[in-house]
Amino acid sequence: MKLFISGHTGMVGSALVRRFQKLPDVSLVTRTRKELDLTNQAAVSAFYAAERPDAAIIAAGKVGGIHANSTYPAEFIRENLAIAMNCIHEAWNAGVKRLLFLGSSCIYPKLAPQPMSEDCLLTSALEKTNEAYAIAKIAGLKMAEHYRKQYGVIYHSAMPTNLYGPGDNYHPQNSHVMPALIRRFHEATIAGQPEVIAWGTGRPQREFLHADDLADACAFLLQLENPPDLVNVGCGTDVTIRELVEMVAEVVGYHGQIIWDKSKPDGTPRKLLDTTHLNHLGWKPRIALKEGLTLTYQAFLEESRSHSLRG
Repeated sequence: MKLFISGHTGMVGSALVRRFQKLPDVSLVTRTRKELDLTNQAAVSAFYAAERPDAAIIAAGKVGGIHANSTYPAEFIRENLAIAMNCIHEAWNAGVKRLLFLGSSCIYPKLAPQPMSEDCLLTSALEKTNEAYAIAKIAGLKMAEHYRKQYGVIYHSAMPTNLYGPGDNYHPQNSHVMPALIRRFHEATIAGQPEVIAWGTGRPQREFLHADDLADACAFLLQLENPPDLVNVGCGTDVTIRELVEMVAEVVGYHGQIIWDKSKPDGTPRKLLDTTHLNHLGWKPRIALKEGLTLTYQAFLEESRSHSLRG
């Protein structure tokens, strides 16, 4: 199988490369952002026409945490819509028969029943802080669904929960909660700071999945003859942000005081995916949160030493 992995230099894409490199019958095709602008339809069309992959995993996208989503909503909806449209439509134009589109748990309503099953999609309003990103991802998964329905190609989608792992983006303002906390506590430890500021109340609950587990789930889904149009990928358990903050502090080795800035937004109260469907198909994650966080911090240190840290 000749497999195109978009976004291969990011955290998810690099995990996918690690996973599929292990398979002797898979030949990988990748392009950096400089080599291929996925928001440029003509460039994507030319790429697919030249390479003719058998399958594609669409892992590329503009991503970020609450601050980034709230500050740059126009960029988030524009770039992610363009990537989804170009990568899916031009794959079909080039005769690609199999495509897996990766979304996010933020596609589900802000006040969706917990845990969130696939059928709660589009049942009520989205969380405002990431609405632009969510709408773009919903459009992508629906595009894959309808191309499958109309044209008979096996285009399907996976909605992962909050992800973390090697190669994450550690930008001090635009990163997700896990890498932001790792960097903040690491720098506070090095500087000997007596206290660290954490956003919000600490009460929201979040689920976290290691990127290598997601990559394994993708490999599993691509092996299915008749995969579901949409399936959640998560671990099925969550922790409060307060518990997460304390766990990161412990793994990093920070012993100062944690101050909660309640003027900052909490975001969605709870985001736990119902992974019953995927579990029944035969897949479950293998990396526990504490183990994965320890591995991620070790990768953070290595990336810092090698000057390859993103952000």
